[in-house]
Amino acid sequence: MTASALRYMARFRCIAEACEDTCCAGLTVPISESRWSLLRQKVAGGPDEARVAALITPNPDGATGQQAGILGKRADGHCAFLDETKLCSLQSRYGEAVLPDGCSVFPRVLTRWGAQVEMAGSLACPETARLCLLAEDALVREPVPEAQALRPQMARQVASGADAWTAHADVVREAMLRLLARSDVPFAARLYALGRMALDLGDFYFPGTTAFTDDAAKTAAASDATQEPLPTAEARLADILRTYDATDTLHTLRDQLEALELPGGPWAGICAAVLRSREAHVGSQRYLSLVRDVRASYGGADTAPDDAWRLHVTRREALASLHGERVHQYFLNHALNHVLRHPFTEAPSLLNAVFLLVLRASVVRYVLLGHPAVVALLDTPGTPVATLDAAAVESFQLVAKHVEQAPQFLDFAQGLAGEGPETFARLLILVKGL
Repeated sequence: MTASALRYMARFRCIAEACEDTCCAGLTVPISESRWSLLRQKVAGGPDEARVAALITPNPDGATGQQAGILGKRADGHCAFLDETKLCSLQSRYGEAVLPDGCSVFPRVLTRWGAQVEMAGSLACPETARLCLLAEDALVREPVPEAQALRPQMARQVASGADAWTAHADVVREAMLRLLARSDVPFAARLYALGRMALDLGDFYFPGTTAFTDDAAKTAAASDATQEPLPTAEARLADILRTYDATDTLHTLRDQLEALELPGGPWAGICAAVLRSREAHVGSQRYLSLVRDVRASYGGADTAPDDAWRLHVTRREALASLHGERVHQYFLNHALNHVLRHPFTEAPSLLNAVFLLVLRASVVRYVLLGHPAVVALLDTPGTPVATLDAAAVESFQLVAKHVEQAPQFLDFAQGLAGEGPETFARLLILVKGL
């Protein structure tokens, strides 16, 4: 095995009690049979034996293996084993080896591509959000010692090559990353181009496709001298990816996007609805307080989406004139991390994966431009950029922790996306808000 990491994750060190949040709150944490057994051995005959027996219970769903037990929670939603200094009492006394896999690995996200394990990060951790968003070189990939990829056996397997969908995933992903990193067109135009590329690929590159295995039949049929050779799926894939590498293509798509006149109210309505849908399910006062402030900044719960959109556009243009490059860095790093942290092969289609990326970026943009510190900054342009950075870290982190992975959000996103051309049309609405 070889291992690589995004540079910000190679730099990551948990800041523990100095963190403004804790990863030990608000989640249901399973523990595997093997880790649970090891923990029981470690505490046997000691002062924690009864506590471990009482606070870790069999999974009520009857699951075994990796989810055999469930760690208990306090009344405030925090893990029962979190101590008064915001540290894990189990790890401090018995070592990292007794921790459930999720506790040990977080905020690392491990993915196995062939023989290599890649380490990205979850921005649900404030420190990873800071490291990812605020450094220009944060998304550089570099080799790291294998030991730094904790518990590599937990890595998701992506590029097994067992089918065409995964066999070509790496080359498609690299094309996505190249497109996002282009600096000659605005960020929204890159997302638009990403959606168009996914749409072009979608009629033959999808889970379960047989287009690539049918290439041999096409070649045999073309052996008749009277028949023109048919383009193979391999050739079509290469040609489409090459097209979206071309400067002329991107500039044409940029012009198309700029010429589109689309209503903005639906964008504001979607973002507000996403935040509203999570309030009843989240106990974090940091999240709830920010969402209340954001809603108030857009005019309150009764504000018409069109009015919220006009306010958003005014703020977006004002912030771009003051700190455009800084804001662009936040969203570019977020998008690159998203592609590397969420393999598109887990989605029903490439276009669906792009739609989810754009929806997540839209919700964060809405929150950032409604953040009270950003609203105040626009009223006082001389405010230090560190204030904007802090607001960005809080916005991205709280959305990542309490929205992006929530089942309600993912179900909403799937229903909103639709299928095929419908997905692309709805993606356009979201892109125009960025």
